[in-house]
This record gives sequence, C-alpha cells and structure tokens, in this order.
Amino acid sequence: MATLGPSGFSPYPVAVYEGVLNPPPGKALMFNEIVDEDIAMREAAKAMLTRQNPTIFPGPQVLYAWNEEAKEKAKLVRKMAEVLGAKIIPMYDYRPKYPKINPAVEINPNHPNLTIWHNKIKACIFVGVHCHYANVALKIIRAETDCFTIAMCGMAGHEDAMITLRDQHLEEMEKFIKIAEEVKRDLGK
Repeated sequence: MATLGPSGFSPYPVAVYEGVLNPPPGKALMFNEIVDEDIAMREAAKAMLTRQNPTIFPGPQVLYAWNEEAKEKAKLVRKMAEVLGAKIIPMYDYRPKYPKINPAVEINPNHPNLTIWHNKIKACIFVGVHCHYANVALKIIRAETDCFTIAMCGMAGHEDAMITLRDQHLEEMEKFIKIAEEVKRDLGK
C-alpha cells in the first residue's frame, strides 16, 4: 500500500530513509557501513574486475575540459577503464531524451536502468556526475537493477551507491588506480 509522501512513490525506500548517511571526510561508505577508504577502494576494484560488463559513467565534470583538473581526471578515467577492463558510457547531457534514449551509447539520469539492462552491466562507477543527477540515477538503479554501483564523488558522496568514495580528486583517483592494479594482480588477471 502506498503511503502519503515521497517514500510512498517507490516500492523501495531510498537509503537515507533507511538511516544510511554519507561517510565523514577520510572515510567511505560500503553498503551501510562506514569503512576506511582503502578498504572500499579495494572492494570497488574487485567488483569491477569480477562482475560482468564493468562500465564507467563519466559526467560533465570530467567530460568537458572546463578546468585543468577536469582534463587530468578525464585522462585518469581512461586509465582506470584500461586497468579495470571497463567500457565507458558517457552521461554528458542530463536533459531527458524523449520519446526514447539510445541505451547503447549513453546513460540518461531519467532512465539509467535502461542502459544498465541493455548492456547487461553488473558493476559501474559514476565519476564527474553532478550530485543531484547522480542521486536520482543511483536511486533508480538501486531500485530497478542488480548492478553494483560505485560513486566516486568530488563532494560528500551518495548514500544510494553500494560503495561511495567521497572527496575524490586527482590524488584519490590515482590511488584508486594503483589499488585496482594490485587487486588485478591478486586475482591473476
């Protein structure tokens, strides 16, 4: 039975309604636990390296060369994709694509589940996506798919991702790539 209010619109309550909050600075959120960032990075890399069709969804903060950090982050996203054996599907334009989107070539925050289903994605990373759109898309993905979601956020993180890494800038992205290379060696890949 639907109840009055925002939580009644979805059969799955959003994470914050379940008491899951973003991690404090220097920590990460893995499912509903606050953990050390290194532990979360290792588990994120393992998920990307062991699940079907790993994909990175870069957003405008990485895709557009609007400052020097964005240019460097874009290079790191490419390197991350190489290390993880991941596809890259851009989330470059947030406007709704009606009557339909092409889920083979882009993700749309209004219909991220279509892209996940179409490409049979079982693990993904959001990076450089504006927080308000990442929040919407991650809630839909959490409610509608079995995709393992990882948010690399430049700010406070996203409670609806299975792993959220906050304050992710160049240094942290380089650290993640190094950890991913270690995990890849450990897995014998």
